[in-house]
Amino acid sequence: MQPLIQVSGLTYRYPDGTQALRGVDFTLGARETVAVLGPNGSGKTTFLLRLMGLLKGDGEVQVCGQRLEKSTLTFIRQKVGLLFQDSDDQLFMPTVAEDVAFGPLNMGLEAAEVSRRVRQALELVGMQAAASRAPYHLSAGEKHRVALAGVLATDPEIILLDEPASFLDPPARSSLLATLRDLPQAKLIVTHDLTLARELASRAVFFEQGKIVAEGGVEDVIERFQWDMSSVVRRP
Repeated sequence: MQPLIQVSGLTYRYPDGTQALRGVDFTLGARETVAVLGPNGSGKTTFLLRLMGLLKGDGEVQVCGQRLEKSTLTFIRQKVGLLFQDSDDQLFMPTVAEDVAFGPLNMGLEAAEVSRRVRQALELVGMQAAASRAPYHLSAGEKHRVALAGVLATDPEIILLDEPASFLDPPARSSLLATLRDLPQAKLIVTHDLTLARELASRAVFFEQGKIVAEGGVEDVIERFQWDMSSVVRRP
């Protein structure tokens, strides 16, 4: 079966000269959940942005059989949904329902189908009662769930998540993890939360200085590496 995502020789250099990705090779299978681990500044978030075509560089990205290039961006962004670390970067409409409807409307769907998707997505994340509320009145956990509903309303095959449990209190974190665990989509999850990685992922990759330096079962990768907020210590 063809991978949903296939990456070869992926690179990216920021305008200040920082080499963020250095020849990354990666595949993601259907319904697979992969944890993307590594220290701050190792290239994890840059990797997600390259997969969406939000940053340009060398190397090849294929999503659902289509090579990432200017002519396929619309197709790929319909197949891949991205949940940012800070939900405020995704919520900008006057009401929750309008925020969730934004993606489907921009896909050119009819009003009835947009309404169905909004209702279904909000039900999936347990936020249907907040449809008429203003996003800025929500808690951090509620904003995360609404932002996820906006992603789900576009019906992607793949979901990319950047530190999805950041800023969440324990009840909100548990609720979000339960929702993510039940989703059928393939998922790539950038996280420093090893418990989250263990609970959601079947495989992990470890980034260091812009490269994937280890991959395999989540527990195997975690056992090989440990890190604090700024550095990595490789176990013997």
